[in-house]
Amino acid sequence: MNNLDYSRLSYLGDKVRAGNASKVEKDEFMSILYNDGKISPVQYNDYISNRNVENIINTALAVGAVLLIGYLLSEVIKG
Repeated sequence: MNNLDYSRLSYLGDKVRAGNASKVEKDEFMSILYNDGKISPVQYNDYISNRNVENIINTALAVGAVLLIGYLLSEVIKG
């Protein structure tokens, strides 16, 4: 797999989902997904520009969940 910090992604995703994430934590969550190519530049720029934020965050949470499921499955297969 890649060098994505899955534990950090999971931690931040949990906080965002629960509504307990600070702006800095939300920004980090979105940056992780953007830097790994999991959300598009348009989505990231819209998030940064405060456009359609709720929909973009919901999409990012779904993408993050799929990434984590894939990671866990790969760990089970390896192990």
